[in-house]
Amino acid sequence: TQALSLSRLAYDLESLLSPALAALLLTVISFHNLFAGTVIGFIASAALVVSVNLPSPKPGEPRGVYDRTTRGLRIYLATPRLRGLLALSLAVSAAGSMVIVNTVVLVQATYGLTQQATALALAMFGAGSMSAAFALPRLLDRLDDRRLMLPAAACLPALLLLGTLVPGFSILLPLWFALGFAYSLTQTPSGRLLRRSAHAEDRPALFAAQFALSHACWLITYPAAGWLGATLGLPATFAVMAAIAGLALAIALRVWPAGDPDEIEHEHLTLAPDHPHLAGAGARHRHAFVIDRDHQAWPTRG
Repeated sequence: TQALSLSRLAYDLESLLSPALAALLLTVISFHNLFAGTVIGFIASAALVVSVNLPSPKPGEPRGVYDRTTRGLRIYLATPRLRGLLALSLAVSAAGSMVIVNTVVLVQATYGLTQQATALALAMFGAGSMSAAFALPRLLDRLDDRRLMLPAAACLPALLLLGTLVPGFSILLPLWFALGFAYSLTQTPSGRLLRRSAHAEDRPALFAAQFALSHACWLITYPAAGWLGATLGLPATFAVMAAIAGLALAIALRVWPAGDPDEIEHEHLTLAPDHPHLAGAGARHRHAFVIDRDHQAWPTRG
């Protein structure tokens, strides 16, 4: 569990820090030198990975090929809070795609500025992301995941709509910073949701499902941001990306229940009375609820 949490944190920090650091470095060194430095960094990272001794995982129960392949996806889609997370991933990808794909078009084609100005704009987005990441531990001490992630996601369509009115580079910089801040607040706590939504032996499959589904969202929004920008223009693209983020937010509000406790009272109508899961508890009981072999559907109210 700790290894999964640390790996997820490292992935989130890498995704937030890399764009900002790369953009800042491009203001003082050439692209070719930055690429060479990146190669050295990958080699050093590989050496560190090889040097780490990971604990041996506890063997799980034998499962068939279909069950092993689809288990993470089935747990993911059967859990209401994770369906909400998938919708938020679409909102995040809409905002992120607009920044990653069209910053260079805005800065160099629309405003007629240099590559260094493009790097500075991307660095502002990364700075907003890092600022949110550093603020998250204190925020999560006071707010649960839903009360933090949904308001942050609500900022994404609003900020994208503001993008239709940006008159110049000096206004783009604070807008990109604000987008990065909301982007990070929405995305980074996802590891906590995944961790509380499965048993330890199912978490690798669940993290893999999140990786695949979130990247499927990027597969939709990334080419859309480029194609719409080239055909309809950037103001219209801002509006479409805002509409996608707004629709995703509406879906998340709908499918992620406001009351989302870990422990849920539920009843087993199909398990035999002598089933080990019912020992000492009875058919109707309460415990931390996740989708597993004995709980294959989320309890409904009533």
